[in-house]
Amino acid sequence: MKSSQKVIDYLNFLLAGELGARDQYFIHSQMYAEWELGKLHDRIYHEMEDETLHARLIINRVIMLGGIPNMQVSNLNIGNDVPSMLKSDLELEYSVQEHLKEGIALCEAERDYVTRDMLVKQLEDTEQDHAHWLEKQLRLIDLMGLENYLQSQTGEPTFATVTH
Repeated sequence: MKSSQKVIDYLNFLLAGELGARDQYFIHSQMYAEWELGKLHDRIYHEMEDETLHARLIINRVIMLGGIPNMQVSNLNIGNDVPSMLKSDLELEYSVQEHLKEGIALCEAERDYVTRDMLVKQLEDTEQDHAHWLEKQLRLIDLMGLENYLQSQTGEPTFATVTH
């Protein structure tokens, strides 16, 4: 199935963002695990899995449309403490939201409604799950104080982590 080259190019742009988000979340999850913040590890690891799924969907769509996936990762913004990590992840989600909205508009202009619907689902996930959860965590830090928040996040990660 052949599609608009504009849509394929934009999907590859979005793919770079999803791969970057996946890698940033993976690094942050491993840092949380090392710091014994198991609840944060588990949630951010879950986000990494979501970004991997988004990337897979985009890759499959690019291939189906006759393009070749570009696996270049966008820049990462790795934090050095919990607040900076949550803030950098939230900034990333806000950026992804804007790019998805631009992609949705492009798909409408190019009359590619199947790709548009895929991006709308990713936008819903980004806004309602990822960004909203990060906003709540930063609000909790403000309300509880960082020390109380960190104490509430301690414990062993549920998901396996490799430590050698």
